[in-house]
Amino acid sequence: MKGFYIGRNISLNPREFASMIDHTLLKPDADYKTLEKYVNDVREYGFKLLMLPLSLLDKALEIAGKTIRYGVVVGFPLGNTSTRVKVYEAVEAVSSGASEVDMVMNISLFKSREYLRVLEDISAVVLEARKRGVESVKVIIETTFLDDAEKIKAVELVAQAGADYVKTNTGFLGGGATVHDVALLYRASQGRVKVKASGGIRHALDALSLIEAGASRIGTSNGDRLMKEFLELTGEA
Repeated sequence: MKGFYIGRNISLNPREFASMIDHTLLKPDADYKTLEKYVNDVREYGFKLLMLPLSLLDKALEIAGKTIRYGVVVGFPLGNTSTRVKVYEAVEAVSSGASEVDMVMNISLFKSREYLRVLEDISAVVLEARKRGVESVKVIIETTFLDDAEKIKAVELVAQAGADYVKTNTGFLGGGATVHDVALLYRASQGRVKVKASGGIRHALDALSLIEAGASRIGTSNGDRLMKEFLELTGEA
């Protein structure tokens, strides 16, 4: 299995590349036929997991059982539900079979400089999800709405709350992951949290640029396209 060199002494083969992708189905009009297609994508390519809304988790489990891993979004997409609601969503998701939770930071509170409340919001979800065996909690900070100083501050809060990843975007509110933002978050994290790039990632070369910049995980609804393009790059298509 050939590797593909992307810089920073990083070389990825197709299996390694696939294992960095959260294949994501969050379209509000997604039906069960679409869900089955995404489940089969995860099986075929070996993606890290299938990222879903909580409402589709039971059906995904009915289709695939525990043959694949699942992630569920919490407080999605605006992040402005109460902490109690976010905690309930996270607990139900993990108790129902999700191994990872991606929660949206409360952007309104953050922009209002209510940093303690933001910290408490994230910490509560992390604590309760950990009690139930979650493998990782990722926090979406919606970089589109933040300046660089705010992005660095958000990383500090995510790390302090004990989360595992800081994540760039939901992909629902405009903008998307950029090399600049990923590199900034990666530097600011200083190894305390990992970086997930998400939002507008449609091609393998885009994903590879973000990985080179410091992303450890890629969130995309186009995982199948990314893999086909990557296999072409490595000559294994």
